[in-house]
Amino acid sequence: MLRIGLTGGIGCGKTTVAAYFAELAIPIIDADIIARELVEPNQPALQEIINRFGDTCLSSNGQIDRAKLRQLIFADSTAKECLEAILHPKIYQAIHAKIEQLNADNVSDYCIICLPLLFETNTLARSLIDRVLVVDCSVDEQISRVKKRDNITEDTLYTIIASQVSRDFRRHAADDLIDNTQASSPLKLQVQRLHTLYISLSTARI
Repeated sequence: MLRIGLTGGIGCGKTTVAAYFAELAIPIIDADIIARELVEPNQPALQEIINRFGDTCLSSNGQIDRAKLRQLIFADSTAKECLEAILHPKIYQAIHAKIEQLNADNVSDYCIICLPLLFETNTLARSLIDRVLVVDCSVDEQISRVKKRDNITEDTLYTIIASQVSRDFRRHAADDLIDNTQASSPLKLQVQRLHTLYISLSTARI
């Protein structure tokens, strides 16, 4: 099965693009969803995070307070590295297991693996995929969309954008590109074109 790594900067539209692929009955494996599952109550990763950062990163109901944890790791690069060391191996192990299950079930010619930090993390993520699909838009559009979507300060938003690779880097590293600027063709049409391409590429591999 062809494995497509979907990535892009914050606010570029990765979730919407993944949803359009899902409408085409393409399996979606989302690293962010896996990460949230890994820190549910009674999961080992949650206890590891508490051991490292203390219970101040928890909300009143005992679950991870994502806003607090995000502020912590973007203010301290060492804390960010520690959190990644806890979560990333577990995330990649879970992704690999899901890929193996999809292959065994033979349910699709290809799958989409959502990896928001594909370029910012180690090379292990790249070993999971065959092609890189980047969702792209201008930085101004990123900022506008995230402000409307998230309860996040402007300083935190700029810190997040600065911590990610540049727009030019992503565009040059992409095998395929979806343009999510206001002047681009509709997202759904771009997804349909790529769907046709990926089916063709998958067939050629057989």
